[in-house]
Amino acid sequence: MAKKKDEGGGRRVIAHNKRARFDYFIEEKVEAGLVLYGSEVKSIRLGRGVSINEAYAAEQDGALYLINAHIPEYKHAGPHLQHQPRRPRKLLMHKREMNKIIGALQREGITLVPIALYFNPRGIVKAEIGLAKGKKQHDKRDTIKQRDWDRQKSRIMRDKN
Repeated sequence: MAKKKDEGGGRRVIAHNKRARFDYFIEEKVEAGLVLYGSEVKSIRLGRGVSINEAYAAEQDGALYLINAHIPEYKHAGPHLQHQPRRPRKLLMHKREMNKIIGALQREGITLVPIALYFNPRGIVKAEIGLAKGKKQHDKRDTIKQRDWDRQKSRIMRDKN
């Protein structure tokens, strides 16, 4: 099992969207629960193949949904208990929080991107989603330059000691 510890209070990260911070400026992060079938939870607990790289969140019928997140099928579930790997999954949050996010989504250039899926300390699957603005190409180049400089700086400091 792929168990990763995160610094966030004993949470086990299931999937992480590395491209989210590269492609977007994350303005605000929010934790949300997910409505999952039993076969989805069992598949997640096995710890293989969960992907949120191409996923996004959107508003449908007054609720927020995680769209295009891939959770592979659970092999031991019967055919009638099986789930669709890329089905829309409802995000659970407080009404006030949801209304605030839906209002922000209606502004120009704001989108909801999933940053991570994880188990909280109680063993419940949670999603960390971020209100984000898209980066321009020159912003992405600046991010690459900064990352390379930080890497070079750490090499210099390591070799100096």
